[in-house]
Amino acid sequence: MTARVAVLSDVHGNLDALTAVRAALKKERPDAVIIAGDHVLNGPDPVGAVDALREMEATGATIVQGNTDVAVADFDYAAAFPWYTDGVPDTVRAAAEWAHDALGDDRIGWLRRLPTERRLVLDDTMLLACHASPGSQTQGFDTQLDPSVVLERISRTDARLICCGHTHLPEVRDLGWKIIVNDGSAGYAFDGDPTASWALVDIDGGEVRAEIRRAEFDTMAVANAISARGLVGDVYRAATVRTGKLVR
Repeated sequence: MTARVAVLSDVHGNLDALTAVRAALKKERPDAVIIAGDHVLNGPDPVGAVDALREMEATGATIVQGNTDVAVADFDYAAAFPWYTDGVPDTVRAAAEWAHDALGDDRIGWLRRLPTERRLVLDDTMLLACHASPGSQTQGFDTQLDPSVVLERISRTDARLICCGHTHLPEVRDLGWKIIVNDGSAGYAFDGDPTASWALVDIDGGEVRAEIRRAEFDTMAVANAISARGLVGDVYRAATVRTGKLVR
C-alpha cells in the first residue's frame, strides 16, 4: 500500500496563491491534504481564503489552526506573538482587526473551532499536522535552530512525519527516525521565490519521500490589492508578496 500526501500552510489571506496550489493538487491527486494554519492574516482576501479552505475541508482536507489565526479570531496577541515582549506593533493589530471585521461571525467561528493539531495514520505511518512544532503554534523549526532544541521539539510526538509551516521557509529535514516537512508558505513566502510553496509526500512501505513544489500566481495583482487596502504596513506586505522576501 502507498499513500500520497499534500502539505500546505500559511495562506495568509492570499486566495490567488491558494487557487494556484489547488490546481496543482488536482494534477497530483493526493490521498490526503494537510493544511497547517495561518490562513487569513496580511493578505487581501481573507474571506475568499476561508471559503476555499472550507471547501477543501468538506472534501476531506485536514486543517489546523496557526498562531495568527488566534490573533485574528480573538485578538490574543500574547498567545499569538510571544516574541513581542514590548507589545504587538500597530501594523499587526491593524491587519488582525481588518481581517476579523471582514470575515464576520461565521468564518471567525470556524477559525476558532480549528484544532491545534491533528494526527493521521497512512500506510502504518503516523503523521502529525501542526503549525509550528508538536505542542506549539509559535515555536517553529527555524533553519538555524540548535540541534538539541530540534530534538526536544520532535520528541513531543510519536509521529514519524511532522507536517508544519510557520517559518515560511520550505524545508524537508530527514532525521532518520523522524522527518520534518515544512512546506514553507502557500501565499506569503520568505525564501526569495515569490511563488506559492507546498510539499508532496509519498509513503511506501515505511519509506517516506518528500519534496517541495512551487505554484505560480499573479504576485503583482495580489501586491496591488494589498497596497490598495491602505492599512498601516501594507506597503511592506505588498513588497513581501512581490519579492518573496520578508520586508518590514
